[in-house]
Amino acid sequence: MAKEKQPHWSDILKRRLANTKKDERSEEEKKAEETELFTKYYTEWKEGGDKDKSYKTIPRFYYRLPAEDEVLLQKLREESRAVFLQRKSRELLDNEELQNLWFLLDKHQVPPVSGEEAMISYEAYLQVGEQAGPSAGDEQEVEASVCLAFGKFFTARVYAKLLHSDPYGRISIMQFFNYVMRKVWLHQTRIGLSLYDVAGQGHLRESDLENYILELIPTLPQLDGLEKSFYSFYVCTAVRKFFFFLDPLRTGKIKIQDILACSFLDDLLELRDEELSKESQESNWFSAPSALRVYGQYLNLDKDHNGMLSKEELSRYGTATLTSVFLDRVFQECLTYDGEMDYKTYLDFVLALENRKEPAALQYIFKLLDMENRGYLNVFSLNFFFRAIQEQMKVHGQEQVTFQDVKDEIYDMVKPKDPYKITLQDLRGAGCQRQRRRSSSTADLDDN
Repeated sequence: MAKEKQPHWSDILKRRLANTKKDERSEEEKKAEETELFTKYYTEWKEGGDKDKSYKTIPRFYYRLPAEDEVLLQKLREESRAVFLQRKSRELLDNEELQNLWFLLDKHQVPPVSGEEAMISYEAYLQVGEQAGPSAGDEQEVEASVCLAFGKFFTARVYAKLLHSDPYGRISIMQFFNYVMRKVWLHQTRIGLSLYDVAGQGHLRESDLENYILELIPTLPQLDGLEKSFYSFYVCTAVRKFFFFLDPLRTGKIKIQDILACSFLDDLLELRDEELSKESQESNWFSAPSALRVYGQYLNLDKDHNGMLSKEELSRYGTATLTSVFLDRVFQECLTYDGEMDYKTYLDFVLALENRKEPAALQYIFKLLDMENRGYLNVFSLNFFFRAIQEQMKVHGQEQVTFQDVKDEIYDMVKPKDPYKITLQDLRGAGCQRQRRRSSSTADLDDN
């Protein structure tokens, strides 16, 4: 039986097209249906559809920052942040409330006196917490925020922190009051710094911190003698210390929490003391004598008076004993302009050499010594820099030291995990060990 001939595919397609009903709708109707379907499916996709009902119940946790062209959203965000900071500021204790607190603490002290310090028991401590308020005897209702401000200081946790070796289980009134004062100051400072946080992300950019310090200068009596023409150089000098130590990854911003946690802000605000000793001023990086000293050194090194330092000019830094090999590495790794160093880069250089035991300074110097960016120093690296030092010693008539002696001393002091490599972590560990030994020696002297 002969096979039945199969129709060609093109004939099948033609028949199907002929049997298809023609869409007699107008273009407007087709477009309306298309829009309706698009809206339906887009809405379902945006809301998560019915795949997971939890999408509709999980609270929103990410809010994107408004773009530069979204002026209204930016203004709304700025206004809401200002209102928030104002509310937080009102929650802080003012001078009158702190005076009232001291009066109540003194009134509830529990004998006997420990040395010269008045003490308070836990029961009396709780009574003070109940009686403390913005204004004793005022019949107006105390705001909830003020009650909260006092309440957070009168907890068992705070009491336990301040409890030391009193045989009666009491704490020092002065220590507790200083604790409260310190907490209030920290919150005040954090709110003050947050006002300069343009991005509102809990960190300050370099320009933000510059504005903060510039507006702080008139409130610091120890800076009264500075000429206004020097303000920009002073601000640059102050800001570089914050960023050199608190921004090791060079992100261009530092957390407000880190600023509060370090001692730099304390040193800066110490300049409010009109009777600050000369010794304290000389040891304070932020003082006028210190800033003028650093900037004066920079001007003295700048022999051609072009506002920048060449390698030859920087070689006269300090006692002019920096080797040419080390200076080459400085100008290779640090930011320069046409082969010359500006004041900002010079400040990093000075901060690193004047604080060599600090982690940020160790990182800075380690990067210079690590010529091939391997992340470690080997015998070749050490010998390369030491040969240049030997040449300097010959020039100055110093007694020669062999590399082997120096290498053995370094490895004995650092004790690297890998005997052929010294990492940055090894150097930091050696620094911590030296610090612990010094602390232990100091404790022994105090005990004796």
